Amino acid sequence: MKINDNHKVPAPQKKQGGFTLIELMIVVAIVAILASVAFPSYQASIKKSRRGDAQGALTAFAATMERHFTESNTYKGAAIGEGDTGKPAIFPTEAPLSGADKYYDLTIQSANGITYTLRATPKNAQAGDGYLELTNVGARRWDENNNGTIETSEGNWKRG
Repeated sequence: MKINDNHKVPAPQKKQGGFTLIELMIVVAIVAILASVAFPSYQASIKKSRRGDAQGALTAFAATMERHFTESNTYKGAAIGEGDTGKPAIFPTEAPLSGADKYYDLTIQSANGITYTLRATPKNAQAGDGYLELTNVGARRWDENNNGTIETSEGNWKRG
């Protein structure tokens, strides 16, 4: 008796590899949770970095005010139009000093023969961060709670 070779048993098929929809949804949920935690932290870090740029600009602005005092024997007349307050004529009016995007307006808040107060007011994406001030004696203030006034706990540029 002869066996027919035309009827071969089919080879077992391999199971398809991949992810199920449930596994994919779990991964998406984990990524979303991580992003919701990381993004606000990233935004806070960016604001802190921009604030640091403004602090550096105020420090350089103060050095320029001291040069102005050395040349004029007064802090008066350093603003545009030889005024005592407003946008500075002797220093850039916005910070950061380099780059196209500006996040702070720099102004002379007050100036007389022997004292001055410089201010960096936040704007654009930095708006709501509270203004920074620097005086001729080196007093650093930050309106951290952004209520428009410097309180006793806001007598430095550090948070908290």
